[in-house]
Amino acid sequence: QVQVVESGGGLVQAGGSLRLSCVVSRRVGSINVMGWYRQAPGKQRELVASITTTGSPTYAVSVKGRFTISRDNAKNTMFLQLDSLKPEDTAVYYCNVKIQVWRESDYWGQGTQVTVSS
Repeated sequence: QVQVVESGGGLVQAGGSLRLSCVVSRRVGSINVMGWYRQAPGKQRELVASITTTGSPTYAVSVKGRFTISRDNAKNTMFLQLDSLKPEDTAVYYCNVKIQVWRESDYWGQGTQVTVSS
């Protein structure tokens, strides 16, 4: 009943930019906080940025000032603008959505690969 689909990953040189998108399809419930996570090889998944329903963002220290999160509630879509990319940003980026029906549940996308070459 819930589908979360990311897009926009790719290969970019250091200093370049990418824009990730996450589209949520669901029949019931309301979308609460949305977030982007990433997981590099051999590392744990980490929170990159999150955004509330009213548009208030939170960023990991490592990406603050370089990444920008936004959402379009009317289209159930979230974005992550990645600027000034560094090789250490290389990871699979996942969209996470918290949806409230009777209780709040987490939903994840399949991930999109971001690779930054030096």
